[in-house]
Amino acid sequence: MYKYIAEAWKRPKDGYLGEALRQMAIKWRRGPSIVRVRRPSRLDRARQLGYKAKQGFVVVRVRVRKGGARKPRPRSGRRQKAMGVVKYTRAVGLKEIAEGRAAKKYPNLRVLNSYWLWEDGQHAWFEVIMVDESHPAAASPKR
Repeated sequence: MYKYIAEAWKRPKDGYLGEALRQMAIKWRRGPSIVRVRRPSRLDRARQLGYKAKQGFVVVRVRVRKGGARKPRPRSGRRQKAMGVVKYTRAVGLKEIAEGRAAKKYPNLRVLNSYWLWEDGQHAWFEVIMVDESHPAAASPKR
């Protein structure tokens, strides 16, 4: 089963998955930027990255704005020739930003991993797998 799921996600915008995700993205845009979801949308990828369907594991969908960052424009003092306001590249990738926002929203959970879900012209969505290390079911077994 995981083979077929992975095959569909190789080129999601082309197949049947693309239209379904396009419709879901319309709903995701209107909702909050960080949402806890019941099940992972990409079960094969989530399992590869350490997700288990048991208590203590949480999946969070995070929306991140795409595009270059902007620095605040200097308001007073000497105006430098190259202000460095636009064409300013972020120091971290969108995936890392999504993981950080999820960790901030759920401080009692640890980020296990994350994966790309969908993107449009303005936003990119990631699902972040988080684990509650204090939960007995999610605690790693002693070796």
